[in-house]
Amino acid sequence: MKLTINGNEFQCTLENNDTAKALLDKLPLTITMNELNGNEKYYNFKERFPTKSQRMSKIYEGEIMLYQNNCLVLFYETFNSGYSYTKIGKISNTENLKAAVGSDDVTVTISK
Repeated sequence: MKLTINGNEFQCTLENNDTAKALLDKLPLTITMNELNGNEKYYNFKERFPTKSQRMSKIYEGEIMLYQNNCLVLFYETFNSGYSYTKIGKISNTENLKAAVGSDDVTVTISK
């Protein structure tokens, strides 16, 4: 899967699970992701995704997860967490990720 953010392309390795497969079925799509907490961007889908959430003690820059059953989250900082998520994938090349997403809401194109 590929994410395009402000002209920057990021390759993503997907988990082998029903959540990642359900997201792939929706591609390509362009969404506006909202800023939250200075470490993540999120987008709420109207529909629900299959989940298998687990409590995360640490979240790493570049991880893409689903919060609850409809909230896509892209993390651009590494930090400790006590929340539960379903893993979707991880961006391989996070070098310019933080600069690309910026500090406001951002438009992200996701494609296969």
